[in-house]
Amino acid sequence: MKGHIRERSPGRWAIVIDVRDPQTNKRKRRWHSFAGTQRDAQVECARLVASVGQGSYVERSKMTVAEFVRARVDQWEAAGNISARTAQRYRQLAENQIAPHLGNKQLQKLSRLDIEGWHTALRNGGLAARTIDHAHRVLSKALRDAERDDLISNNVCKLQKVPKVAQSEMVIVRNVPAFVSLLREAAGRLYAPAIVALFAGMRLGEVLAVRERSVNLDTGVIEVREALEETHSFGVRFKTAKTTGGRRNITLPTIAIEALRDHRKQLLETRLLLGQGKLAPDDLLFANLEGGPLRPSSVSSDWGSLAERMGHARNHIPRAAAYSRLSAYRQRRGYRPISKRLGHAKPSVTLAIYAHMFHIDDSRAAAAINAALG
Repeated sequence: MKGHIRERSPGRWAIVIDVRDPQTNKRKRRWHSFAGTQRDAQVECARLVASVGQGSYVERSKMTVAEFVRARVDQWEAAGNISARTAQRYRQLAENQIAPHLGNKQLQKLSRLDIEGWHTALRNGGLAARTIDHAHRVLSKALRDAERDDLISNNVCKLQKVPKVAQSEMVIVRNVPAFVSLLREAAGRLYAPAIVALFAGMRLGEVLAVRERSVNLDTGVIEVREALEETHSFGVRFKTAKTTGGRRNITLPTIAIEALRDHRKQLLETRLLLGQGKLAPDDLLFANLEGGPLRPSSVSSDWGSLAERMGHARNHIPRAAAYSRLSAYRQRRGYRPISKRLGHAKPSVTLAIYAHMFHIDDSRAAAAINAALG
């Protein structure tokens, strides 16, 4: 490969190099502007020529960071690599944390110092370290694509560590019967979905998507095959679980079966009063008066208010779910030693990786909960 320099004005140089078009295999010229001495321009020209020979040369582009990140999020969602809800979160991070600070920066001129300064600006602006970490991950994911497609030579996000996120100690409900008693008094209509969420270890969206055909109260098994998702783009809609871990059968403990029996009885009475008749197989067990799906955001807000009425932190009730999911392991060998032995930061990571073990004998979890409740 060849290259040469031309002086445009004192201290300003044009570096001209030959590159090969990968599609046509023909040579083409590329121009680069450079400011400095003639010797420095010659060194830069040699570097560019060498990068072409090594295959690390990157075509010049004026695309900005904001333009590229937005385009990548759109592509990830369109390709089905991320869900609509995840895409919504990525766009929030892009518009609120990335674009205001780095958005106008040319993608190819982004440096490690830019990333470091970005972190500092976000931290000084009062942003939580966890949110900074999330924004960093989105930008790094986009830059990884840019590096793969030869739009940049290096993902500079990999060169800068994010602010350390303080790990709050996991709060576990030890006195489960007292906790359930308090929940029964304070929850009202939220009691049944709360009990199912807590002692089946299901996500809120999964609980709200439970249908009549999903539950067999005789065997105490609930099938999880879909979940409710709420986004700005699509509103409330059902989405099918895509992974094997998401599609699962859960053995319910007695307390959850009884809560569902009582809820179902009340639901049937209400439907008869409204002239809606019996439940069809596809009817939702947790629905609005018209039988339609509840908004997850609204239920989540009610959940937070419930936690406050019970005198707990907003995230305390979900911590009880961690206890219920881990009960089977805790009864046999203890989950913390296992987590530490495997080198995981916290037990939930162990469960995320070895969730398939629940399917071996899921009834153990229900039996452990029954034992804890006396």
